[in-house]
Amino acid sequence: MDNPLSNQLSVANYFPTLIYTIEKPEFLDGVKTVFKAHLSKIKKSKKTDHPIMTDDLTNEESIIDFLKYATATGWNILDSQGYKMEDKWVAYESMWGQRYNKYSQMEQHVHNNGVQLVGFYFLDCPQNSPKIVIHDPRPGKVQINLTESNIENATPASTMINFAPQEGMFFFANSWLPHSFTRNESLKPFNFIHFNLNVIPNPNFGKESTAAEVI
Repeated sequence: MDNPLSNQLSVANYFPTLIYTIEKPEFLDGVKTVFKAHLSKIKKSKKTDHPIMTDDLTNEESIIDFLKYATATGWNILDSQGYKMEDKWVAYESMWGQRYNKYSQMEQHVHNNGVQLVGFYFLDCPQNSPKIVIHDPRPGKVQINLTESNIENATPASTMINFAPQEGMFFFANSWLPHSFTRNESLKPFNFIHFNLNVIPNPNFGKESTAAEVI
């Protein structure tokens, strides 16, 4: 008797692109207060379709729990991806607030300068506000893409995927992943925190074991 499975291909999935999200609304009030304080320092200018960006937020003690949560989550992500993390810490390369007024958008880009992970925390997401778009990071595939049968479906043929931000939601991705934001079609501003995470040596790694050996 013929094996009914003998003509089925075995499929293996390697080199995945991973996106991480989690809703943490408990940080909203404190982070919004800090965001508004830094936004108020920016001089009012003519209307523009470019996002308005605050200065650095990484030294804000009033949101220390938020800051620690993002770096701890970043460490867990890299550890779960198979990287050797026990002798490393995750730290901020930068963190700033962004406001998108009507028609503001952000073109496709990636982050360098040693950044390992990029992240967002969304504060205000009115109706018709921007979507996060992640783009296929494989230049070899982009070069030979065929026309998709249905761009509404997320398939191996997709060249980009849209995500709808939610207030109080974290979004993490590896820094090599190209991303962009669509145009803000809302009359109300779209506000969020953008942070970049890098990896530094853990100065305490091995000290406890060394002390034990001496004893």
